[in-house]
Amino acid sequence: MGLNDITALTMSDAGRLVHQRSVSAAELVEATLIKVEETEPAVHAYAAVLADSARNAAALADSELARGHWRGPLHGVPVAIKDLCYTKDAPTEAGSKVLAGYVPPYDATVVTRLREAGAVIVGKTVTHEFAWGVNVPPTRNPWCLTCYPGGSSAGSGVAVSVRSAFGAIGTDTGGSIRIPAAVNGIVGLKPTFGRVSRYGIVPMSASLDHAGPLTRTVEDCAVMLQAIAGYDPFDSSSIDHPVPDYTSEIEAGARGLVIGVERSHSFYPTVTPDIRGAVEDVIKQLEGQGARIVEVELPELAVMPVVGLTILLPDTSAFHRRWLRERSADYDPATRLLLELGELVPATHYVTALRARSLLRNSMRNLFVSHHLDALLAPTLPIPAWPIDQLSLSMRSEADETPMAAYVHHSFSANITGQPALTAPCGFTNDGLPIGFQLLGRPFDERTLFRLARAYERTVSWHAMAPELRRDGQMSAADKDSHGRATEKRVGGDL
Repeated sequence: MGLNDITALTMSDAGRLVHQRSVSAAELVEATLIKVEETEPAVHAYAAVLADSARNAAALADSELARGHWRGPLHGVPVAIKDLCYTKDAPTEAGSKVLAGYVPPYDATVVTRLREAGAVIVGKTVTHEFAWGVNVPPTRNPWCLTCYPGGSSAGSGVAVSVRSAFGAIGTDTGGSIRIPAAVNGIVGLKPTFGRVSRYGIVPMSASLDHAGPLTRTVEDCAVMLQAIAGYDPFDSSSIDHPVPDYTSEIEAGARGLVIGVERSHSFYPTVTPDIRGAVEDVIKQLEGQGARIVEVELPELAVMPVVGLTILLPDTSAFHRRWLRERSADYDPATRLLLELGELVPATHYVTALRARSLLRNSMRNLFVSHHLDALLAPTLPIPAWPIDQLSLSMRSEADETPMAAYVHHSFSANITGQPALTAPCGFTNDGLPIGFQLLGRPFDERTLFRLARAYERTVSWHAMAPELRRDGQMSAADKDSHGRATEKRVGGDL
């Protein structure tokens, strides 16, 4: 098997081959490092590549297998970690001069659990400064190098998309797992609040932050969540709730499940036509497989971003209060402006937002109960990846919103409610940019989201596609048929 063939494998397939000893962990790591070298000049997904430690971890994984010790489906598989997550063997800088050169004394819990599952950490991925800055990092969208690569987990999303990692960890406070997953054509999950520990992750908001996986397929996402989910006494927000086998029902199909579609208030009115068409195809596909589609209304969706930002601004500023006074010059000016703005939010507004959040959470719960919903389905984003040079706050999207406002417009609600939300690819725009659909579920019912997303995924081939990087950054039109469906797998290409 050639090196490009190895990196084209899904995480699950790679893990199976390692387990069968058809491919070694060392081979997986070397192929991944070559892919990093090939793609990084164009996409800049990594803040740091941990080549030596990855090779050592792969050698250990292979020696364990030789002794008959197999840790599970991630054994020997290379993954990437967002540079907000503490790693005791490499700096954690959070994209900021404030933490330049900082090597934590311990691993984040998600890192510990991945290592315990046998995963090989190949590098730390680029993030906006402290996941908060509106500064544009060097990371680029591989489907169009002039377009936005996603939220603060952009490095993780891009690494998975270009096959320089089999999976990655991101964080999501207002959509920063789902936004980069959607614009890079991959799968991303924001788990239920408290499902995955945030211990050892540089915080933004204690009540909005989530950590979760970005992967190429739904099965990979379930496998990665299996490794990192579970109660952690070191995280005060962690919830002691049983962790099911996330892959046990993944092939059960959509029959009998009830899916809500909200077209009136938030998720649909501002959506561009090609995104609307792609998501409508998902709905038709799942309905054709036996799911029951229910039209629902939730007017409260329209105010969720305002409520979320009113909480997020002061929460983040509170964490940075001391550094902001002692090391203000080390912040990017745009980040510093947001942190200073957060200190100006009146306490009365903050308290009002917390009360509104309780009402919004109850409204979402009542919607699921009254309609017996298993999931709520919507476009992940109302617009595709936006040109980087047009991300100015003065620019407007087709929906008459700033691009950044349009992105969080669809994603923030699940952070407010704490319910799980999964995005998966469902096509491309006429310009060749990825489109994602989003499933919001019941608390701690990620398994049903995997089941529904997989029911759609197995009927299409979007997940098998990878960007072919060219000098203009576009994906070749030859990669899609007249309906925008993949005609062949594309991996790598000329930079």
